[in-house]
Amino acid sequence: MLVRNSMEIDGPVEQVYALARDIYACADAMPDVKSVKVVERSPDGSRVIAEWEVMAREFRALIRWTTEDIWDDTAYTCKSSILKSDYYTYSGQCTLTDLGGRTRFESEVEIECDLPRVGSHVKNYIARKLEANVDSMLAVIKAKIEVSDAANSGLLPEAIGEASEGSTESGGLGLSQGL
Repeated sequence: MLVRNSMEIDGPVEQVYALARDIYACADAMPDVKSVKVVERSPDGSRVIAEWEVMAREFRALIRWTTEDIWDDTAYTCKSSILKSDYYTYSGQCTLTDLGGRTRFESEVEIECDLPRVGSHVKNYIARKLEANVDSMLAVIKAKIEVSDAANSGLLPEAIGEASEGSTESGGLGLSQGL
């Protein structure tokens, strides 16, 4: 199943990319993610191996997998794949495009679910959960970048508080896509 997400963010590509790369430190903001542990990081930070634990509440199951993310600081991309999982395989890429002060963040993930005795309705549900988590991640990044820019431009504190509240309602992050 192919899952695509896209959003434009009012902020420079370098700033959006830096925030996207720090996703592992933001796991507590992801609604379904119980934990993320970075187990290996290359000296330049371009290759990250992380162990994820995600609670699938609807199935009362804790799902674990290990991902590899390859970050390209020149192209502003991240290629992700699962190295180890009991039930899933996926690979994908996020691409950030400089729009001259704005950034387009696009994500494309191919996911396959190998749960025993699972019908297509559950597989579709998993794809929808993946899409919702990526949408949440993009909304949080957008809110953090745009609220930061608003604060720097002298926007009233009341407006900043309202924008921040919207970011917490978005539900969190998920790049190596917590389900």
